[in-house]
Amino acid sequence: MNVPDGTLPVIPLNAVWKSNAHTVVGDCGPGSTMDRLHSPQGISISKNQSLLIADSSNHRIMKYNLNTGIIQRIAGKNIQGYGPDLLAKPSNIMFHRKTKSFIISDRHNRRVLQWFPRSARYARTLIENIACFGLATDVNGDLYLSDTERHEVTLYRIRENYGKVVAGGNGQGCRLTQLNRPTYICIGDDYSVYVSDSWNNRVMKWKKNAKEGIIVAGGNGKGKDRTQLDYPAGVLIDQLGTIYVADYWNHRVMRWRKDKQPDIIAGDCFLPGNSAQQLTCPEGLAFDHEGNLYVADSNNHRIQRFKIRKL
Repeated sequence: MNVPDGTLPVIPLNAVWKSNAHTVVGDCGPGSTMDRLHSPQGISISKNQSLLIADSSNHRIMKYNLNTGIIQRIAGKNIQGYGPDLLAKPSNIMFHRKTKSFIISDRHNRRVLQWFPRSARYARTLIENIACFGLATDVNGDLYLSDTERHEVTLYRIRENYGKVVAGGNGQGCRLTQLNRPTYICIGDDYSVYVSDSWNNRVMKWKKNAKEGIIVAGGNGKGKDRTQLDYPAGVLIDQLGTIYVADYWNHRVMRWRKDKQPDIIAGDCFLPGNSAQQLTCPEGLAFDHEGNLYVADSNNHRIQRFKIRKL
């Protein structure tokens, strides 16, 4: 999840963000030093205002304190590996407040890890043999994991070691009962699962106990129109039900509001670039407590902050 433990962000319906972003971490080129990133993917902001970053191609997890500007590596060692202290292309990271642990999608190692920062030097394997990409949690502390090979989203209860499919699970496809490479996910107040159905170029909503999903963004074929998406990545929902989507190959962030046309809130549509107004293949999204939008600008190897304007 991209806000702490299932708490949805409060964003005004007509919110506007400044078009010029500020680079929080990274630069326009890849690097492995503490102040650089290499293809960042999932991001989240913990309750203490720490920005967590899955620094994928550096095989590590970074933590940036939004208050002090201090950045540190909290998992991984800058080299790809399978050991208890190594990662391989991690795609997502979140802090699980109920267990006071970090949950990591260690994608190329096909596992989900749990790391207790105060009591253990190494992570423990929570789930094995899963092509997990996205992570989320609800207000109860239950985990949700997207599986890009089984084309499904699973709810997992840590303390019970129990899981069940809550979206997809009917093979790869484009029917409302199916998903096609589900990546990023978030959870609504009513336990609905919102999932970027990336190869279907749409975002799906699966209500609790539903047998099929509802298209809530995209679903009009791959394209550049504002009603279309081209490989949706990071997805968020706020308390008003507005949906935010990182539109990967269109290099923009889109907003879907109820009873309004979709609009672009970040990025120079269709044009990849490294200026303050541009994005190149955006992935993870997160909001801070003020409503500022953070974007993992993956192919620019940086995290961008779009400041919310005062209404």
